[in-house]
Amino acid sequence: MIELPEAAVIAEQISKSLTGRTIETVTAAYTPNKFAWYNGNPEDYNDQLKGKRIEEAVHHGGMVQIQVQDTMLLFSDGIRLLFHSGNSNLPEKHQLLIRFTDNIYLSASVQMYGGIICSDRDDYDNKYYRAAVCSPDPLSENFTLDYFLAITGSSELGNKSIKFVTATEQRIPGLGNGTLQDVLFNARVHPKRKWNSLSGSEISGIHESLRRTIQEIIEHGGRDTEKDLFGNQGGYKTKMSKNTAGSNCAVCGMQIQKASYMGGSIYFCSRCQKL
Repeated sequence: MIELPEAAVIAEQISKSLTGRTIETVTAAYTPNKFAWYNGNPEDYNDQLKGKRIEEAVHHGGMVQIQVQDTMLLFSDGIRLLFHSGNSNLPEKHQLLIRFTDNIYLSASVQMYGGIICSDRDDYDNKYYRAAVCSPDPLSENFTLDYFLAITGSSELGNKSIKFVTATEQRIPGLGNGTLQDVLFNARVHPKRKWNSLSGSEISGIHESLRRTIQEIIEHGGRDTEKDLFGNQGGYKTKMSKNTAGSNCAVCGMQIQKASYMGGSIYFCSRCQKL
């Protein structure tokens, strides 16, 4: 599933390739999927969007938002967005298909679960969306070390793992387990470490690694475990992921390990990231 870096990449690609294009038709909920959710009745999406022009696309955490004049389309992190030139390679199954007047298409398909929201922006009152909009982006000047300490430093989180503190409950919207693995490897801390076991310099190192790693992923067009708007693999080579599990750590040569943890998988080097 896409996370903050991929959402940033895809939003920029949409802005460059679709801004100024006019929507001709919209087909929503073509392929039934119980793990896809919509705002209102998806059958109304065509009437809400037809004839309107794409103005811009932005990301909020791991969400991609497309502004279509007075209406917004919002896609959560479980949605795969693909650009199509002509109709020869359109997916057989999709949860949203937009045709533009110049025979360009945008398709949206649920990977595991996800939301496709068509709404007036001011009318969409969803706590995850609001949190993502109101929270500072990790690459912004407002995402300071003091801010990072404020959202992670409560006494209730002290005995929780680093993974729990940083990648759950949308404390940092869009930061998911995938991106976190390289953030923690670059900071040389184990994802199972308790937050209250960290020194001040280690917390500062995680903050710095978070900003630096996300920036690097965006600059390379997303992680190599995900695809962009045009179906291309991301150019960022993940250090700790399903692609590297069982291989040797590039820093110390130790075998990279995979473990089940908190309902997902973590990847780590037991020598570089001591527990």
